[in-house]
Amino acid sequence: MSVPHRVAVLALDGVVALDLGTPAQVLGAARADDNIPLYAVATCTPGRLPVRSSAGFQVLPDHGLELLERADTVIVPGIHSGTPLHDGTLAVEVTDALRAAYDRGARVMSICTGAFVLAAASLLDGRPATTHWAYASRFRRLHPGVPLDPDVLFVDDGRVLTSAGVAAGIDLCLHVVRTDHGSAVANRAARRCVVPPWRDGGQAQYIERPVPRGAGNGTAATREWARQRLHEPVALREMAAHARMSVRTFTRHFRSETGLSPAQWLLQQRTEHARVLLETTDLSVDRIARDAGFGTTAALRQHFHTRVGVSPTAYRRTFRPSPAPRSTPRSTLVDLGVVAPGRPGMPELSTATTA
Repeated sequence: MSVPHRVAVLALDGVVALDLGTPAQVLGAARADDNIPLYAVATCTPGRLPVRSSAGFQVLPDHGLELLERADTVIVPGIHSGTPLHDGTLAVEVTDALRAAYDRGARVMSICTGAFVLAAASLLDGRPATTHWAYASRFRRLHPGVPLDPDVLFVDDGRVLTSAGVAAGIDLCLHVVRTDHGSAVANRAARRCVVPPWRDGGQAQYIERPVPRGAGNGTAATREWARQRLHEPVALREMAAHARMSVRTFTRHFRSETGLSPAQWLLQQRTEHARVLLETTDLSVDRIARDAGFGTTAALRQHFHTRVGVSPTAYRRTFRPSPAPRSTPRSTLVDLGVVAPGRPGMPELSTATTA
């Protein structure tokens, strides 16, 4: 039986309560086909001392910083107070523990303002990163050497990953599950957590109207209608007609609800569908190109490589190298905004997508 991937959640004073619970909830919901947990999540604090949360209670950890010495992944939740937010500094022992974990090969992640902690430990120098949009100006002032993108849900730059605020931590954790174990496991974990299975990391953080005002005024029904027709050409005018709106009004409503244009959203859905087919079926790449609505293999290859970073064939080889059961992998690859980049063991990429 494979040993579960060991995850250490580092809670600092002022820890954001939702961020603190997200890794245990989402990663803990990731199970193998035999229901065996794929991740073992534990929480630690400096000196194993209690820390205050943002929700008015204290966190009593079971571990100190020594937990980071044996973790495969280290996650730093957001904080609402402390020197990383105020002046960009971090206690020496915390800096040393984080850098030692990274140097020995651990994956390091942050949720929300946890990016301030990674930056203070010099783990984000020169790396693309994100944090909560409301803290972007402060982050840039304290860490001008970090190329910050506050307009995305998460950034995956190899072994260092950062997410935007609050619920974006859920997206990041599901992204990690999907990267490590594939879409089927990630989708089951999302279902256990009663959350959407994925949102593209390049999706805008701040959407003007994320929930339609009324059932008759939104585009949700049309989006579902289009999802059922990915194998067919779906024109903007057809979508607008289905929603009983003009093209201009439909486009405005669509972008306010999803953060994407209809064309961008359709391409996202087609790419996701092709990725799932590559992972879960033996269909030819040519057939997948048709079933996902790309029309030709060349079009599929072009768009798939642009968004995912590898060719469809390479992606399939990595996800389905043999019929033998897969062991628990450790993620090293990635992408800057696609929820399903390559798999562990593939060369690191540095590609970005925009919403």
